[in-house]
Amino acid sequence: MAATSDMAEPTRRDILYIATGAVGVVATAGAIWPFIDQMNPDASTLALASIEVDISAIEAGQSITAKWRGKPVFIRNRTEKEVEEGKDVPLAELRDTNARNANLPDGSEATDENRAAPGQENLLVMIGVCTHLGCIPLGQQGDFGGWFCPCHGSHYDTAGRIRKGPAPENLHIPVYSFVSDTKLKIG
Repeated sequence: MAATSDMAEPTRRDILYIATGAVGVVATAGAIWPFIDQMNPDASTLALASIEVDISAIEAGQSITAKWRGKPVFIRNRTEKEVEEGKDVPLAELRDTNARNANLPDGSEATDENRAAPGQENLLVMIGVCTHLGCIPLGQQGDFGGWFCPCHGSHYDTAGRIRKGPAPENLHIPVYSFVSDTKLKIG
């Protein structure tokens, strides 16, 4: 009896099949890559991932609006009276008791201290988009002296907490930090 091998020697045709398949995979990957790459964020979007804002010119009682990720960000230097009004509100009177502050752990209470800048209670930084339907509230208006959304009648207090109207949540606070005493980094 002669010994036979279960494995046959590869032929030229087998090698051509493998080479053709490999070239096909590489060509397909090259053709698909532009479609995958176009899903990456635009360079201008990545550039707006964080912004720096000069806050040195904001006097007590004044606000400025910065644009971050296509949204307005309200930066307000509150007066002592506004800070005291914010502190005097009992949590039981608030419609949303969550601080909505990205700088704090989820579920933090919506006290005035948890809504303001740490160490600078007078400084308030909030995303200026109404939490009802995304309108832009007007500053220093409404029944509580904070912000008022004229579209559907939401009233926010001097700490940006919802007090009256259809909005379900407080105005959100973005991630921010102080670069210096006069510069604020958002994002």
